[in-house]
Amino acid sequence: MEILERAILEKGKVLNGGVLKVGAFLNNQIDVNIISAMGKDIYEKFKDCGVTKILTVEASGIAIAVITAQFFNCDTVFAKKSKTINVDGELYSAKYFSFTHKNENTLIVPKEYLDKNDTVLIIDDFLAHGEAVNALIDIVKQSGATLAGVSVAIEKGFQGGGDELRKKGVNLYSIAVIDSMENGQVVFRK
Repeated sequence: MEILERAILEKGKVLNGGVLKVGAFLNNQIDVNIISAMGKDIYEKFKDCGVTKILTVEASGIAIAVITAQFFNCDTVFAKKSKTINVDGELYSAKYFSFTHKNENTLIVPKEYLDKNDTVLIIDDFLAHGEAVNALIDIVKQSGATLAGVSVAIEKGFQGGGDELRKKGVNLYSIAVIDSMENGQVVFRK
């Protein structure tokens, strides 16, 4: 999607360690025009999949997920990275290692929000090694729901997570796929 790739080139910053900073339009500050275009694009890719819920991880995936949910006319569920006092009852949980934060997290979703009657679309901002997405897929499996697919704003193709998901047969749609970020230059997959 041209609008996202242009924003990455114009406003994104390549940092050391394979990190792409997109806080100017996707994380810290959200460009609603870009997010809206992404939501519509994701809807077009998955509109025939019977999506009843969108699942994401707090916090950066929430904006994309909520905007996309309006096109599907469904709810968004987000997995929390820690249990808080307002989370009670039975939970689905899955562990993953965060590439960005360099720590292990346990994602939790109250069982009341996902069940076998749901068809779930997972949405996130980034896909690097695939740890968070795999944890969300595990939660979908635990719930007995059907996985419609996974959509991410930015896939770091050089880190292999997307390739592994595709090998497993996951219906993956990445809006922008980056093949390399060497010497501060972003190269997109054609």
